[in-house]
Amino acid sequence: MKGDRVEVMIDAGGEGTRTYEVVATRAGRRVEVTNRRGVVEVSEVTRTGSPVRTARFMSSRVLALVEYPIADEQPSGSQAE
Repeated sequence: MKGDRVEVMIDAGGEGTRTYEVVATRAGRRVEVTNRRGVVEVSEVTRTGSPVRTARFMSSRVLALVEYPIADEQPSGSQAE
């Protein structure tokens, strides 16, 4: 869904840490995270599953990975507190 985002914080060696963000930029796109063979892959994909953008990080360098899914809409008639 548009607005989904994933933040990845990595160890950049002598430079400290770096933070990268992948965001679903258009309606119908989503962000998927996979972890295979020591590589964390964060991709923005279309409705059909075709990747638009992909970021790859070595698992040993990843310090934190935080997913921020878009909040579901409130049903009509109820109010958010």
